[in-house]
Amino acid sequence: MVWIPPGQKHWHGAAPNGSMAHIAVVEALDGKTVDWLEKVTDAQYGISVSTHGSSTDTGAKPRPSQAAIGDFAPKLAELTDDVLYGDIWERPELSKRDRSLVTVAALIALNRPEQLRSHLIRARENGVTQEELIETITHLAFYAGWPNAVSAIGVAREIFEKK
Repeated sequence: MVWIPPGQKHWHGAAPNGSMAHIAVVEALDGKTVDWLEKVTDAQYGISVSTHGSSTDTGAKPRPSQAAIGDFAPKLAELTDDVLYGDIWERPELSKRDRSLVTVAALIALNRPEQLRSHLIRARENGVTQEELIETITHLAFYAGWPNAVSAIGVAREIFEKK
């Protein structure tokens, strides 16, 4: 179930090879129940829909997963955008800051330096300080392994020196 507050621009539609069901319960606001916006083109149906409503903007740039892997692995890009970032990262039970710390810790423990790079940047954007990230890496040396922590420090140094 999705609740869209009054005045928030959004759209819904099915992909070319899929379907959707839409059942709406609406309340009237100032005597109106809906403001229809621009029509969606067939080409827009082929683009993954952002849960933030930005896909209705004409000329919207592709989301990061679409740009990185969408041409080669479109389903993986769609799942990354719609499920991981569109749903999981938006759940209110954890703040984005906390999700970033958990994700960074998991990537360090699994020794995934390529994914760690982007998540260290995202963690900083989500309010985690450089000092907190370094402390997290130091702490994980004792739980996830010394080599993993040393590798993570190398990635962190690379990212933080680019500031």
